[in-house]
Amino acid sequence: MSVITETEKTNTVRRVLKMSSEYTQASFTSVVSLALTLVLLANSFDYSSGEVKTPLFAAALAYALFTAFQFVLTWLIKRDLAKFGHIQKTTRRLGYIQMLSLFTANVFTAVFAFQLVKQQKTTEYTLAVYMLLVQLFILAISALNLFKPYVADLFPIGMLLLLVIAAVHLASLLLVAKFVDAETAHPRLFALAVVLIATAISGNLFAFVLGLSLIFKIRSQNRPGTGQWPLIWDKITRNMTAMIGMFFIVLTFAISICSYLTFDYSMAVENNYEALLESPSLMYPLGTDDFGRDLFSRIVFGARISLTVGILSTLIPVIIGGILGALAGYYGRRTDNVIMRLLDVLYAIPGILLAIAIIAAFGANTTNLIIALSVGSIPTYARTMRANVLMVSNLEYVDSARALGAGDAEIIFKHIVPNSLAPMIVKATLTIGGAVIATSSLSYLGLGVEPHIPEWGNILKIGSTYLESHSYLAIFPGLAIILLVLSFNFLGDGLRDALDPKMD
Repeated sequence: MSVITETEKTNTVRRVLKMSSEYTQASFTSVVSLALTLVLLANSFDYSSGEVKTPLFAAALAYALFTAFQFVLTWLIKRDLAKFGHIQKTTRRLGYIQMLSLFTANVFTAVFAFQLVKQQKTTEYTLAVYMLLVQLFILAISALNLFKPYVADLFPIGMLLLLVIAAVHLASLLLVAKFVDAETAHPRLFALAVVLIATAISGNLFAFVLGLSLIFKIRSQNRPGTGQWPLIWDKITRNMTAMIGMFFIVLTFAISICSYLTFDYSMAVENNYEALLESPSLMYPLGTDDFGRDLFSRIVFGARISLTVGILSTLIPVIIGGILGALAGYYGRRTDNVIMRLLDVLYAIPGILLAIAIIAAFGANTTNLIIALSVGSIPTYARTMRANVLMVSNLEYVDSARALGAGDAEIIFKHIVPNSLAPMIVKATLTIGGAVIATSSLSYLGLGVEPHIPEWGNILKIGSTYLESHSYLAIFPGLAIILLVLSFNFLGDGLRDALDPKMD
C-alpha cells in the first residue's frame, strides 16, 4: 500500500513540475547559462601561448556565479512545487538577486529573474520586461563608443535621448506591474500608452506593441469577445524561445536605428593604417580588419542591410504571390491554370541560380539583390495563399457575402484574404532567415551588396582570409548571421504555435 502511495505521489509531483511553466523556464535557463559559461571559459585561454585572457576569464567567472545561483533557484522551485504545490514568496524574492546578472549581459537569467518575482504575469508585463531590456542593451552597446578615439557629432544628444527613454521604460514597467492585470488596465495608463508608442522612434518595437496592447485593453474592458489577437499575444509571450528570438530581432533593428545618432559611419568605412588587425579591446570591442576599420561598427551598420534586404525580399513576394494565389484560388479553372502554370515555370528554376542570373545581368547592388531574391520566392507564397483561399472560399460566410450582393473584389480582399493570412505570416517569418543567409551568401560571392558597403557577407568574406591568424574577423559576423537567422526561426515557430488552434 505504501509503495502505491509513494508511486502516486511521485507521479503527482511529475505532473505538477511538467505543468509549471516557471520550472520549465528555470531548467531551460540553467542549461543555456551553463552552456554560455563553458563557451566563455573555453575561449578565455590562448592555447598556443598558454596565456589567460583576463577579460574573458572574468566574464566566465561572473557567468559561472550566476549560473550556479540559477541552479539553486531551479532546485528551490522544484522543492516548493513538490512540497507546497506553488512557489514560495521567499523563493520569488531571490529573483531580485538574480536580476544583477543583467550586468553580465546574460539576457536568459535576467528575463527569468523578472518573471520569477512576479506571480501573476500578464502579457503587458512580459512586453514591458523585454522593452526595458532592449533599451538597456542599446544603451550599453552605444556606450562602448566612449572608448573610441572619437565619437559621432550627435552622440551626446543620442545618449541623452536613450537615457530618457530608458527611464520612461523603467517607470512603465513599474506602473504596468502594479496597475495592469489579466482583464483590466487603469484608464489613466492611456497617456502612458501614447508615450510608449512615441518612444518606439528609437526602434524598440516592444514599446510600440505594449502601447497598443494597453490601449486595446483599456478600451475593451467589460467587453467580452474582443478578438483573438490578445490571446495570440498571450501565447507568444509565454513562449520563452519565441520571445528571446523577438528580443534579438528587435535589438538588432533598434541598434540599427540608433546607430544614426550614436555611431560614426567613418569608423566602419574609412581606412586606418595605424590600427591594422587590432585584437579586440575596449577601443575596438571586436577588433579591426586588414584596413584598420572597426569591426564592431561594421557589424552594427551591416545589420541595416541584412534586415532591410531580408524583410523587403520577403515582403515583396508575400504581396505579389498572395494576390496571384488569391486570384487563382478564387476564380479557379482557366485563371487558376494560367497563373499557376506560369508560376510553375518560375518555380522550376532554383532560386539562388535565378538570383545570380539577375544580378549578373543588371549588376550587383542592394536594389537588384532585393529584386533577385524576391522573384524566386513568389511561386511558394502563391501556392500557400491559393491553398488557403480554396479552403476558405467554400465557407458559409463567403456564400452569405455573395448572396448579399458583394462583388468579387470585396469578397476576396475583405472576407477571404484576411482569414487566410495566418499561414502566410508564419511562412514569411520563417523564410526571412533564409533571405538573410542568401543575402550574406551572395555578398560573400561578390554578387550582392557593393564590396565597400559594410554588410555581414562582405565582412565574412574578408574575415575568411584570416581564419588562422585573426579568426575573430570571421567568427563575429558569422555569429551575427547565425543569431539573426535563429531568432527569426524561433519567432516563426512561436507564431505557428500561437496561430494554430490545435495547440490550445
